[in-house]
Amino acid sequence: MKSWMESTCSMDEGSLPCMLGEHREALLPITGRENLVPRKSGPGSPCAGLSREERRRRRRATLKYRTAHATRERIRVEAFNAAFAALRRLLPTLPPDKKLSKIEIL
Repeated sequence: MKSWMESTCSMDEGSLPCMLGEHREALLPITGRENLVPRKSGPGSPCAGLSREERRRRRRATLKYRTAHATRERIRVEAFNAAFAALRRLLPTLPPDKKLSKIEIL
């Protein structure tokens, strides 16, 4: 049985250059108990005394977090567009060379 990624990549070898393959590590779930245990911030920590919201805001402002988020969003949008491209190929159009919009597909 093929995995989701293998079936997505083999859908159309010409138009889908397996865009998910290069970002495969970003799709993998986070495993390991160390990611589930909250870190203690000591009195000398830069986050000492900050509220949970402020710590979250600071973490989301880091380059590493923003880069990872942008990668996940790019992968999501590419998969979304690939799904619409597959649907577009299945639907007949008049004239045949007209490209249907996403709204027209729905």
